[in-house]
Amino acid sequence: MLAFLLLLSPLFAAAAPRIGVMTMQPGEVFWERFGHDAIVVDDPTRGEAVSYNFGFFDPGEPGFVRNFVAGRMRYALVALPLREDLSTYRDEGRGVRLQWLDLSPAQAQSIADALEHNARPENSRYRYDYFRDNCATRVRDAIDRGLGGLLRERLVASSRGLTYRSESTRLASPARWMWLGFELGLGPNADVPLSRWDESFVPMRFADNLREVRLADGRPLVAAEEQLLPHRIAPEPGEQSTSWWQYALAGLAIAALVLFAAKRRPRLLAALVLPFWLLCGMVGALLLYLWLGTEHWAAWANHNLLLLDPACLLLLPGGWALARGRRPGRLFAWTLLAVALLALGALALAWLQVRTQQNMRWIVLLLPIHLALFAALRRR
Repeated sequence: MLAFLLLLSPLFAAAAPRIGVMTMQPGEVFWERFGHDAIVVDDPTRGEAVSYNFGFFDPGEPGFVRNFVAGRMRYALVALPLREDLSTYRDEGRGVRLQWLDLSPAQAQSIADALEHNARPENSRYRYDYFRDNCATRVRDAIDRGLGGLLRERLVASSRGLTYRSESTRLASPARWMWLGFELGLGPNADVPLSRWDESFVPMRFADNLREVRLADGRPLVAAEEQLLPHRIAPEPGEQSTSWWQYALAGLAIAALVLFAAKRRPRLLAALVLPFWLLCGMVGALLLYLWLGTEHWAAWANHNLLLLDPACLLLLPGGWALARGRRPGRLFAWTLLAVALLALGALALAWLQVRTQQNMRWIVLLLPIHLALFAALRRR
């Protein structure tokens, strides 16, 4: 009997599925900027490779927009033929690379079984989080469970110093409006250095990390790689500069113009500054809503609220009075003082490194303007 089982064992091994991680390069639409990935299961008993893709959502479901704004998105795992999944990325011109993993038959089968179970309609939906529970982290976690926790063990102890902010702004940089949204909208929670495990929320980073993982016996986890589709659009953005001196020069130049205009054309200055206060107040109100009214945890306690102050909206009536040559009420002067002091508070937080946030470029741009407006308009 033992000899018979030994003869059959190669047949069982040959029937085990192959598991691969498929990584898609960033696309041109804003929701494609971070790239994507999926798990490929090539089961010889089924005849066609299957792509398990965690990136599906339904914009037509009730309350989709409301849940999107509030940070309560629901995504789903969908199993579809690999050729069908690839056709989408081929049409978009996005490169696709596949990494085959060196797994034991038991490990490969456990991953395949878990994916098949989770892809059932009653199990497929999950609560999506942009950074902590997205399409890439779901792939990472599925592979880690199949390896018995080895992947997390290998990746959690080291860091390259990347942050959620640095990765978000880097990948969003081709769309400047998206880059600006991440720059202003992310709070100190987004500036904590990430381990390689956490930075794997970016599919391309996860693929890089997989190449460096070694199994218990020293073999590389990635047994082979192949390029399934060429990348025919703009490449993935590189690292971003963190210099802020250009912003400081701009802030000081605008502050100087404010002080000059206050002596020559004070009514014109008051009229020109109204859009600035309106913009600061509206952006500040949005930042406050993201903190107090949504579940976007990466935007909470944003230090930029001290620079883009909702209180600027209270300056609009007084500014309009000045533009018409009238004297504003006493509230105007006190609000000017409060706005200037709060802007100084942003500098103090950065200097004291209280819940450090990488917003120095916005401090050196906006603080001189707020101080100059206070100095120029407080007595008028």
